[in-house]
Amino acid sequence: MPAIKQKQLYYDMVKQSAPKPRVWRNTFWAFVVGGLICLVGQFIIVFFRTRGLDVNEAGAATSATLVFLAAFLTGLGVYDEVSRFGGAGGIVPITGFANSMVAPALEYRAEGMVFGVGARLFNIAGPVLVWGIVTAWVAGILYYFFR
Repeated sequence: MPAIKQKQLYYDMVKQSAPKPRVWRNTFWAFVVGGLICLVGQFIIVFFRTRGLDVNEAGAATSATLVFLAAFLTGLGVYDEVSRFGGAGGIVPITGFANSMVAPALEYRAEGMVFGVGARLFNIAGPVLVWGIVTAWVAGILYYFFR
């Protein structure tokens, strides 16, 4: 049997036995979970607004609160289950960023506070922070020269 035909038979067999992706189901639950996270964020904004903060201050306080809640729930093992169930709905909002920072740190905590938690804390967040800092720096220079 020629090698090309053998490869085609193998790929056909793999295609038959591979599970079919549940795109519509995954899309629905991503929408629901992401929407619920945003709904919680909206409730938090309203809470801070009723306490006298203006829109910008309430937005910053809400972001910090959502990051804290996601990190705390990651430590309890709850947020990973939410993300597993909700897919992109759990990893796209700001809470997903907090989860991506805390999860590697927790995984390597047996290696110690410095080489475990401290070193792994910025596995995902490091490039994001560097990109944000460099972009802000370039924007500041452009603003200085072209204002």
